Amino acid sequence: MGIKFRLTLMSFLQFFVWGAWLITVGNYWFGTKQWSGATFGEVFSTLGMSSIIMPAIVGIIADKFMNAERLYGILHILGGLALFYLPLAENPTAFYWTVFAAMLCYMPTIALSNSVAYSILKSNNYDVVKVFPPIRVWGTIGFIAAMWLTNLSGNKASANMFYIAAASAIVLGIYSFTLPKCPPQKLISANATTAEKLGLNAFKLFGTYKMALFFIFSMFLGAALQLTNMYGDVFLSEFAKNPLYTNSFMVKYSTIIMSISQMSETLFILAIPFFLKRFGIKNVMLISMLAWVLRFGLFAYGNPAEGLWMIILSCIVYGMAFDFFNISGSLFVETNTDSSIRSSAQGLFMMMTNGFGAFFGGLVSGIVIDRFFTHDGERSWQGIWLSFAGYALVIAILFAFMFKHKHNPREVATVSH
Repeated sequence: MGIKFRLTLMSFLQFFVWGAWLITVGNYWFGTKQWSGATFGEVFSTLGMSSIIMPAIVGIIADKFMNAERLYGILHILGGLALFYLPLAENPTAFYWTVFAAMLCYMPTIALSNSVAYSILKSNNYDVVKVFPPIRVWGTIGFIAAMWLTNLSGNKASANMFYIAAASAIVLGIYSFTLPKCPPQKLISANATTAEKLGLNAFKLFGTYKMALFFIFSMFLGAALQLTNMYGDVFLSEFAKNPLYTNSFMVKYSTIIMSISQMSETLFILAIPFFLKRFGIKNVMLISMLAWVLRFGLFAYGNPAEGLWMIILSCIVYGMAFDFFNISGSLFVETNTDSSIRSSAQGLFMMMTNGFGAFFGGLVSGIVIDRFFTHDGERSWQGIWLSFAGYALVIAILFAFMFKHKHNPREVATVSH
């Protein structure tokens, strides 16, 4: 098998593992288990907590002590074992700690998969800006495939979704040991400082104004990244409470409707090289933030009948909202950091977006929804989505004025070298 095909398979399985349960876990939680909404926010905050604790640590290990592809495989095998145990959790507390264990293993592999791909592509003299997005798009296809499998097999509220994810994670873990070697970037010399020995050099990036500001905005936008994953499928499914929509296609196949978001990702990922070279990294990230405003706003006014086009358009916009920031942000880190701290720097980006951002986003959104938008067990979804849209708009305006980064086409080109 060629290098690009092998990395494509890695990307497909990476997100297949996540797609098998992430979007539908709300139906399992609220529908099958009948557990409370407040605790659900805490469960999703495990994604953030895991991303705070693990990616930077894993990045340091990959940069200094262990081959990245081996570490990647070990984490997926351990995470798969935790997912196998998840259906045995009989109460919210047990479920929370089991998900936490699985996420401690899974979340750092997202950044680590980028580092492994970048390392292998560069060592084989590929242009990363051109070659990586088409490889990464298969991760999104894997996510979609898992969502469709879960929904069409009748498991969108079943424990079987966790078994599908677990088996996939273990297969990916074993497969990763066959990938080309990605050794630590730099040996530790006898004269190295304590920071260098511990692999903490990447944290010096916070001492640079531009990088510090980038990481801060990554955190604030990260708070919005998982909100539609947390509540989107539940939002669509709850239209069933209205007799006008009970038997609508959108309600019956809500997960498939949500998968349009991931289908959209495949198109926008492929468009990223064009947008980066034409508009620059800052403008691409700003476009992403404005797309989040539109994503939430369209959800606020959509419904399964005359407003179905709004739901579908929102799902299409999601591809731009999610990918333009995640992929361009990852490439921004790549072009503005030394190769000796590549994995650590990617880990920091992951820590700020899916770490602190997702943690506070999950926790605060759960509290806000319960306190201000839930009355007698009924959720006011229009108010929920409009509040999220307002938040994203504020972030976009502040980013436009505060983050200074001049577009330089040569900067993007350096990613390939």
